[in-house]
Amino acid sequence: MKVFIIDEVHMLSRNAFNALLKTLEEPPAQVTFIFATTELRKVPVTVLSRCQRFDLRRVPQADLVGLFARIAQKEQVRLSDDALALVARAADGSVRDGLSLLDQAIAQGAGQTDEGGVIGASIVSDMLGLADREVVFDLLDAVLTGRPEQALALLDAAYARGADPGLVLGDMLELVHVVSRLRAVPALGDSADMPEAERVRGAHMASTFTVPVLMRAWQMLVKGVREVESAPDRRAAADMVLIRLCYVADLPSPEDLLKRLTTTPDGGGMRGGMPASAPLQTSGMSAPVGGVAPGVGEAGAPTALQGGLSGSAFGGGAAPQGGVVQEPPRLRMVSSGGLAVAQPVPEPPHAPLVPVQEEPAAPPLPRTWREAVALVRDQREAILHGQLRHAAHLVSFSQGRIVLRFERGVPGDIVQQLRRVLDRATGMGWVIETSPEEGEPTLDAQGAEVIQFRQREAEAHPLVRAILKAFPDAQMGEVSDHGLDDYGLPPEEPPELLFAPLDAEPLDEDERPFDPGASQD
Repeated sequence: MKVFIIDEVHMLSRNAFNALLKTLEEPPAQVTFIFATTELRKVPVTVLSRCQRFDLRRVPQADLVGLFARIAQKEQVRLSDDALALVARAADGSVRDGLSLLDQAIAQGAGQTDEGGVIGASIVSDMLGLADREVVFDLLDAVLTGRPEQALALLDAAYARGADPGLVLGDMLELVHVVSRLRAVPALGDSADMPEAERVRGAHMASTFTVPVLMRAWQMLVKGVREVESAPDRRAAADMVLIRLCYVADLPSPEDLLKRLTTTPDGGGMRGGMPASAPLQTSGMSAPVGGVAPGVGEAGAPTALQGGLSGSAFGGGAAPQGGVVQEPPRLRMVSSGGLAVAQPVPEPPHAPLVPVQEEPAAPPLPRTWREAVALVRDQREAILHGQLRHAAHLVSFSQGRIVLRFERGVPGDIVQQLRRVLDRATGMGWVIETSPEEGEPTLDAQGAEVIQFRQREAEAHPLVRAILKAFPDAQMGEVSDHGLDDYGLPPEEPPELLFAPLDAEPLDEDERPFDPGASQD
């Protein structure tokens, strides 16, 4: 018989597989091919269909320990049970890898055996760069119970004996997995594959620590192992991971914390949940402030008519640039019963179609000082906008006339600059005056005051007080309100519309005309 063994057969090229197909289809009676691979999916289906498949599973750890013990006996070498368990665990189910490690352990233990001539677990641990199994248990117990002094001392001792910090964290990660499995399925402790240390101490830790604590430790260790591998100082990175684990050991989970704060008197009397009458406004939470957008009424209709009547107000509309639309009807004012009414002027039949160019829409006239400053910003006058926001105090405002007080240090031509920008943007003349009166605070100062008020409001919230009480070292970050505008102020209410000239003054009560239909109460 001729037996051809091709290891790692998936590495063959496509042409090599095609060359084997004819022989595999009609193999000679005295020839047998054995293909070995760990990447079966890379072997072509045409080859797999002509072979008998044998799946070689990982060998259980208990079987590996028995195999290695028999081989050591034949080699006239004695290894302790713990040493054999370490070799079997490092082999990870592979007999070939386990035999290589066993050979290294025998060579490493030559001349280092104890009084009975037995190679102990400490020798194998040093060879593998591992910490003693009991040390790993002690280390995990120290970090899960919040004892950083003991945890760092254990890692120092393991590092002094030659243990690699990354492998120590990997052993802790593997132990968390074992303890979590024992926590989920306690019957696993009776398995013959479970080593004695995991059976005794692992079962005790599984009954001590809850699943959220173990899951948190798992996630932090997974991240910590990556940090150690990429850190310039592996030893320091491992210390930081242990300190981080010790710090969060006594912290409750977010679910437990919210449940505790919302169901106990310490939570500010919030039983059964947060009161709906006390909304919490914090960073990242939307907190809209009631109001109407400038220029829009409750139903979404404009609240002011500006620029007089136009044809588009009677059904005409703007066409795309370069398009052709019918010329809007001309209007004439007709007096009817003392009321001026706009009526369209009759057009001759077959009105010609004329091309029109779309005119850019003029910005609405600012109705408040804040809208005037925003208009300056929209005109890309960044320097002027900053000066108006931080150094201008409003004394009085009306459409077409603004009285201001400026702080020291502003340019002398700021009044001329503001007038020029507003005239250009609105198409009307503006009167800008200065006054020695105190006036209102600047927009920036008003926004800072609103933010401070929101900060105090959030700090007084019962849930925030309860969280700060539970975590004395915690500090509340910056509070933001998404309902505020770019100046940190709530939306303005549109001013009351008065159908009167801009320079008209309101009449006193006794100067108003008599209305016979009004009530005489």
